[in-house]
Amino acid sequence: MTLEIEDLLFTLLGGINLQQLDRLRVTLKINRTDTGNPLHSIRHSIDLYQSDYLEKLINKASEQLETSTTSLRKAMAELIEQVEHYRLSKMESKKEQKPKFRELSPERGRRAIKYLSDPKLMERTNEDVGKTGVVGERNNRLLMYLVFTSRLREQPLHIVSLGASGTGKTYLQEKVAELIPENDKLEITVLSENAFYYFGQTELKHKLVLIEDLDGAKEVLYPIRELQTKRWITKTIPIKDSKGNLKTITLRVEGPICLAGTTTRERLYEDNANRSLLIYLDSTPEHKELIMEYQRMLSAGKINRSKEQELKEFFKDMQSVLKPIKVRNPYAEFLKLPEYIFKPLRTNSHYLAFIETVTFYHQYQREVKTDPRTGEQYIETTLEDIEWTNKLLKDILLAKSDELPKALRDFFESLKRWVKRENKVSFYAKEVQEYLRMYPMKVSRYMRELELRSFIRKAGGNKKSGFEYEIHRWDDYEKLQSGTEVLDEILKKLRSQKKE
Repeated sequence: MTLEIEDLLFTLLGGINLQQLDRLRVTLKINRTDTGNPLHSIRHSIDLYQSDYLEKLINKASEQLETSTTSLRKAMAELIEQVEHYRLSKMESKKEQKPKFRELSPERGRRAIKYLSDPKLMERTNEDVGKTGVVGERNNRLLMYLVFTSRLREQPLHIVSLGASGTGKTYLQEKVAELIPENDKLEITVLSENAFYYFGQTELKHKLVLIEDLDGAKEVLYPIRELQTKRWITKTIPIKDSKGNLKTITLRVEGPICLAGTTTRERLYEDNANRSLLIYLDSTPEHKELIMEYQRMLSAGKINRSKEQELKEFFKDMQSVLKPIKVRNPYAEFLKLPEYIFKPLRTNSHYLAFIETVTFYHQYQREVKTDPRTGEQYIETTLEDIEWTNKLLKDILLAKSDELPKALRDFFESLKRWVKRENKVSFYAKEVQEYLRMYPMKVSRYMRELELRSFIRKAGGNKKSGFEYEIHRWDDYEKLQSGTEVLDEILKKLRSQKKE
């Protein structure tokens, strides 16, 4: 932004902060236009609302530019007014860019409700999500879609996608998010910690907040965690009134929000493990081939993009006809998680909340009941909702009950399969490295972690020639897998009791 006032040219370097309205911090370059002397130029960073510093700048610039303080003071006053006007216009234009509330015609509304009334709603939804361009990831795509739908409820779920670079974490999140109305989501690539406090009080309420890369969003993790847990954040800031006196105001931003993010680091997730569901992306060669085949078909013009877009708009219509309604689960007291689940209190909450979300998605198939005591209207969970939840969350619950991180677990299971197939009693790290084609440093780190956790142990060798190892714990994973079947057994028991 440049502004010429009489014989002075003001250039704003680096832009203007549109969020911190209590200050007007800029980096200025001031030149005289009537002399052509390169020495008649000055650069300075300043908060234009700080009168003491502004006066010092005027005196310094007057000396450097060899012009009167009176003309500079007058030019500065005009500059501040112009910059304030510019900032206000930018803020207004941003407000105008906000997506409008989605309006449906009666016919589109009826079509959406008819779809949501289909007895095979879950199967049909999963198939149609795939038809919008979400290739593979059958379990994860439906799970993520339902988590995104939970934003409409009082206690939304949150989801984190974990995978190595190039496994399609961001792709899956972006594609499923395309099924959510624009006015119901906020996509973030770069955001400062303070920025969250300058949203409107209800601007984030029941919104889907999408963070492309959690690895690079450390600064915003604290307000995000607060919005997830407490469902509101506050910040007290000082501002000057019209007389120049300092006073404090409290900024409050309300949730709840539904958070979705991606990461390559499992450790980053562990710090937030009690708040979000974690899904692991399919990194198999078969899945990569499916994606590449879709890309080839797309390039060849054999994918009907208009049909995909039409289906995406229809999903947005369905999201728009879902209404807030309470859900009650008459089977909740019987649904007890295995005792060894990691952080059972929060996991139990996630499990029950996901069941309620499945019920919520079926709201047009459920009888609306009224509590005679409170007058509250609600719909009830069915055994089919629990069955779908068990199916979709099985891998997540398994990961939560495993003491090994996913990458280390995959390494250990591959190691066990190789040892069994080769009929080995013991093995060396170098053999493992050659078999799995992994970097030596990574193999050494994994072997060290497994030894510390007593999954393997030294059986011989020495530091010079290399240690010999053997498997110490063979069946721990099988026990964990059988433990997750407890929920299916409970469901089976509930079904038999219902028949009686």
